[in-house]
Amino acid sequence: MRLAIIGGGWAGMAAAVQAVGAGHQVAVFEAARTLGGRARGMGATLPDGSTALLDNGQHILIGAYTETLRLMQLVGVDIATALLRMPLRLEFPDGGGLRLPDWPAPLDALAGIAGARGWTLSDRWSLLRLSLAWRGAGFRCAPGASVADLCQGLAPRVQRELVDPLCVSALNVAPARASGQVFLRVLQDALFGARGASHMLLPRVDLSALFPQAAARWVTARGAAVHTGVRAQVQVSGPGQWQVQGQPFDAVLLATSATDAVRLAAALVADLPLPDRAQAASWIHTASSLQHTAITTVYAWAGGAALPCPILALRSDGDDTADNPAQFVMDRGQLGGPAGLLAFVISASTDTRENAQAQTLLQARRQLGLSLQAVQTVVEKRATFACLPGVERPGTAVAPGLMACGDYIAGPYPATLEAAVRSGIAAIP
Repeated sequence: MRLAIIGGGWAGMAAAVQAVGAGHQVAVFEAARTLGGRARGMGATLPDGSTALLDNGQHILIGAYTETLRLMQLVGVDIATALLRMPLRLEFPDGGGLRLPDWPAPLDALAGIAGARGWTLSDRWSLLRLSLAWRGAGFRCAPGASVADLCQGLAPRVQRELVDPLCVSALNVAPARASGQVFLRVLQDALFGARGASHMLLPRVDLSALFPQAAARWVTARGAAVHTGVRAQVQVSGPGQWQVQGQPFDAVLLATSATDAVRLAAALVADLPLPDRAQAASWIHTASSLQHTAITTVYAWAGGAALPCPILALRSDGDDTADNPAQFVMDRGQLGGPAGLLAFVISASTDTRENAQAQTLLQARRQLGLSLQAVQTVVEKRATFACLPGVERPGTAVAPGLMACGDYIAGPYPATLEAAVRSGIAAIP
């Protein structure tokens, strides 16, 4: 099969690897000049005049990302070098929070809960009781249940220091609006899965180098073509036949954001065979009905600035949430980047770029005791779909010969790198 993949992000490159491995002839068309989509590397200049490689959004992988890790290894990424693996830790600058030992699951989670700093016996029991209830129910809940519904009876401190940061970082939605079922699936695979599933995997290289660029080298070495800086034009040339940039293809895979996939598919509907138009129209309706939420990453720098560990959770709860917008900070200097460069992550962000940056710098002064200069603030306004209870997500098939993949496609996970990679794999027949 001659397959055109429109988009060279993590989903598109995962699909390219899968398709080449299956013996198909593949051409990838990426509009940007850098592969990676919404998880890509970019250059920046630090206040001292030196240059650095940043990302258009800070990402954390976990050990449960089995398909992502498998494909990374397949295309030649040295995972031990490219990722810093460490047991899950949600520790705050004041010393509170949770830290799991490197033990088999679920013993690691149980030990982490038992040893959580600042938690009372009542706090620990409330979490253990709920965790046992979730496990007893097979990590299933009513489709309309939110994360807040699941956590009725949970101690407020545990809610603030564990559930809230996990929920907003994984689902990019506040617990009151987030899907309880998807959250339970994340907990099941991460905290109650195989040994190491809960480990945090922190990138030591930029996100383009972490997988998409390696995948491009792997597929081109096997005869595929990867075009960057090309905004592909797609046309229907006949029943089950397509043209992309004037080249004939048997199938097209839309590996773009949901918004761009809807735009591309809508432009093709009128030219599809009549029996296929209703299917495509239904897919477009479902995909365009998704709500989206933003993620802001504030990069800041100061000579000599350093964290006690590569990642810290930050307190952003209470009445002063707007004044403490960031939930996590990562020390890029401990991850192969320039010393003194920190990345602050604001999930489910709603503020302007300027306010988010200013408040984050104040938050760093209050909680970390650091006086930082802003380097660059990246706002991905449509970073993820809103993972709401009962949300309907589109499937892979848009119409015969026209498919889609991406982190918004129907599946068990929220909009993560693992969801993107799995959708790309699943799209290849």
